[in-house]
Amino acid sequence: MKVAVIIPVYNHQEQVAEVIRETLELQLPVFVVDDGSTDETPGILESLEGVTVLRHPRNQGKGAALLTGFAAAASKDCDWALTLDADGQHCPGDGSAFLEVARRGERVIAIGNRQGMAQDNVPWTSRFGRLFSNFWVWAAGGPWVNDSQSGFRLYPLPEALHLEVRARRYQFEVEILVKAKRKNIRTVEVPVSVVYQPKGVRISHFHPWQDFFRNSATFSRLIFSRLFPGDR
Repeated sequence: MKVAVIIPVYNHQEQVAEVIRETLELQLPVFVVDDGSTDETPGILESLEGVTVLRHPRNQGKGAALLTGFAAAASKDCDWALTLDADGQHCPGDGSAFLEVARRGERVIAIGNRQGMAQDNVPWTSRFGRLFSNFWVWAAGGPWVNDSQSGFRLYPLPEALHLEVRARRYQFEVEILVKAKRKNIRTVEVPVSVVYQPKGVRISHFHPWQDFFRNSATFSRLIFSRLFPGDR
């Protein structure tokens, strides 16, 4: 069992150094994918030791960043990728729960089911988005899960690279659940904590209306391919 941590980053200059510092305490290889940051993030990453930094010259989306990280980890003979966000929402120490899943030996995707999503700092868009996404992942033929939008996950490698996921932005994380089930890869969930900073402190690149339409387009495509398997 060889697990690598993948952290996609885009303009997270305020949080990324602390997230990486805490992640290094897991004593795992860490790949940070800078997805075309335009703030001080590149300079901060250059100053950090103990991580492998990969860069996209322009922003391509979270899914594209994850795939870059998966490929880099797989090239180093890693057979699992533990992913977490760079915005400080996740507690890297919770990664130990995912390592227990990996030790069981079954090739599964594990999702961190965020606890405490009812706290005051959690925006309504996050709560609604999670419920919306959970239902449509299931309707598209994917697994029924409680937190389909959580970015704290464990993926099997190289399987995650060969699921023909087309989405390259946030929608990657819901599409891969559907594609994995079609390939008989189970999804399991583990409870994790969540930290939502007060409004104005936490940096989010989620755009409610734009991402709603992107999500709708992705789910429409997945449902169509479920009804008509010969068409993609």
